[in-house]
Amino acid sequence: MTSAPAMPTFLRDLSAGLVVFLVALPLCLGVALASNAPLFAGLVAGIIGGILVGLLSGSQTSVSGPAAGLTAIVAAQIAELGSFQTLQLALVIAGVMQLGLGIARVGFLAAFFPSSVIKGLLAAIGVILILKQIPHVVGHDTVTVSDLAFQQADNENTFSELLQVFGDLHVGAAVIGVLSIAVLVVWERWKPLKTSGFPAPLIVVLLGVGIAQLFQHLGEPWFIGPTHLVRVPVADSLSGFIGFFEWPDFSQWLNPAVYSAAATIAVVASLETLLNLEAVDKLDPQQRTSPPSRELLAQGVGNVVCGLVGGLPITAVVVRGSVNVNAGARTKLSAILHGVFLLVCVAFLPGWLNAIPLSCLAAILLVTGFKLVSPALVRRIWGAGWPQFIPFTATVVAIVFSDLLSGVLIGLAVALGFILTSSMRRPLRLIMEKHLRGDVLHIELADQVSFLNRGALIQTLDAVPRGGHVLLDGRRTDYIDPDLLSLIRDFKDETAPARGVKVSLLGFQEKYHLEDQTRYVVHSTHDLQARLTPEQVLQVLQDGHARFRSGRRLTRDLGRQVTDTSAGQHPLAIVVSCIDSRTPAELIFDLGVGDIFSVRIAGNITSRKVLGSIEYGCAVAGAKLVVVMGHTRCGAVSAAVDLIGSGEAANLATGCQHLSYIIEEIQQSIDRDSAQRIQQMTPAERESFVDTVARRNVARSVQTMLQQSQTLSDLEHDGRVLFVAAMYNIATGDIQFDPEKDWTP
Repeated sequence: MTSAPAMPTFLRDLSAGLVVFLVALPLCLGVALASNAPLFAGLVAGIIGGILVGLLSGSQTSVSGPAAGLTAIVAAQIAELGSFQTLQLALVIAGVMQLGLGIARVGFLAAFFPSSVIKGLLAAIGVILILKQIPHVVGHDTVTVSDLAFQQADNENTFSELLQVFGDLHVGAAVIGVLSIAVLVVWERWKPLKTSGFPAPLIVVLLGVGIAQLFQHLGEPWFIGPTHLVRVPVADSLSGFIGFFEWPDFSQWLNPAVYSAAATIAVVASLETLLNLEAVDKLDPQQRTSPPSRELLAQGVGNVVCGLVGGLPITAVVVRGSVNVNAGARTKLSAILHGVFLLVCVAFLPGWLNAIPLSCLAAILLVTGFKLVSPALVRRIWGAGWPQFIPFTATVVAIVFSDLLSGVLIGLAVALGFILTSSMRRPLRLIMEKHLRGDVLHIELADQVSFLNRGALIQTLDAVPRGGHVLLDGRRTDYIDPDLLSLIRDFKDETAPARGVKVSLLGFQEKYHLEDQTRYVVHSTHDLQARLTPEQVLQVLQDGHARFRSGRRLTRDLGRQVTDTSAGQHPLAIVVSCIDSRTPAELIFDLGVGDIFSVRIAGNITSRKVLGSIEYGCAVAGAKLVVVMGHTRCGAVSAAVDLIGSGEAANLATGCQHLSYIIEEIQQSIDRDSAQRIQQMTPAERESFVDTVARRNVARSVQTMLQQSQTLSDLEHDGRVLFVAAMYNIATGDIQFDPEKDWTP
């Protein structure tokens, strides 16, 4: 019972492994041929990359094998070292070096590859697959399927090779290739076939083999010869098969050139692995993240074994990985199975493999290429802006016209240029904060503060006027260059005091020895309360609400506020609001500890207890402003409207013993004739009616306070306290101050 859910996953991996095997087979042979190495060396690398690296890798989708990007390096090293056996020794040493890189956890470098470059790598591989496989689809097989470099070994290039197609088109191979593409496209778009669970590439291969056998009886131009078929080395016996494996030449272990070659292979193979691993992770539908350092360990073991038994250098390969993902692989079992298929078929069924036309395999790669460079991807990158699109385009063009590693390095250079330019243009975020005692220039430092930011920081600090105030905020900063750190200290200790500039610090890491220091007023004080007029206090609240709406709240040291207000309070205003959880006054007006008295009662109504609190706040504590703030979609007002319409008592309808005191107070602001029609109103009409009652209730609360409290009436008459009604819109966050005349009850 427990194994049943795993079956669909196993079948998907089995199917994907078979598809990857079919694609990897000619790639392994082609890489070996292009590297001037024995053909069997490419197959050995594919087998080890699938089975051994697949078992050790932490990636669920990546597939390893001989890489086309290493062909030039391998060919050059074979020529320099004099034999393939000596290269094997270099490969063993390179594998040991990769093990060292994995143990040292160098894989973290993968995190620094910009996404625009990784996406450019995928798109470039797609473009190359399309351009390079078109000739093979129509039977022009003068170069190997795996030759992905722009400049080919036969002195042709990608585009000139396309022109050669018109003079060397093989009818039989072309029919199989075009038919294969048609089958793959129809299979992908016709739902009954797509959901059948049967892999379309396998159908394409079986169809290609069948048609090729049929064409054998038709003669020219249909006959498909060996040059247009897969060519796997065939052993005449088991001992002959074992003889294909070769041991390294250990006698060359003192040759310095061996170690130079090993270092070159280790560095290039590791970089290609990290790049391709990151790229294939981007294709994974489940967006799983592969551990890069573990991948280096797996690749190191794989290359050591390859060197010992006669295989080519291996890396994670984006072509195989993308085919694997597109074939529906779910776990790394698919990569392992592809290696098993290679081993079994090469050992026992080489004759069958040699019946597969290259054109049907090229069709599979060509369709994969179209998926990698989809128009949707290009549109998304374009929509992300120039800093993403230009590095993406540069990566694509560079890879297409050179090779994978060179192209990625060019893309990285372009992306780095945009990063540096952005860092120089916007190294700091400047916010002018209006605090109770004056403006404070809030300088928010970037994540990385390097020498590139020196000019911008100097210019910003020099522009601070005499007597001004600066807040240097290092909360987001991970690193500060020592030179910039010295600049900040000199400004704080020498330049700022000489100019009468106050400097506050916030959030610097302990290792920088710059402790938090707030030198501006962060709460209401006695002298500030006495100095401000009621109208100015209202402006403070309005400015705070504007900051709340824009998301640019003031930077406050709440710990210091708690300490400084512990000896006494000097609030500027009193806000009478509803208990609704969506109307917190301190947040809505961007205020701190000790700035206001907050009175909260359902429906923001008044009573003797509320009046007593407000009288104390104004007459004794010195508050200059009273804001009665109602809000839209008020639950208390809605209940009052519904109950007046139904005629029920609040305590009987709700089970709340004391709720009637609040409901009856709110109901005095309701037009009872209109409320009787509440059940006939549309939802929009009912909401508008409830909000109208809420506005009238606010205005009535203000009038009641002044009518029932002689203390408050006198303060208001003398201009010492200002009463303001307000409505807060919970949907938009807006506040309307001073109700219009039609608000009055």
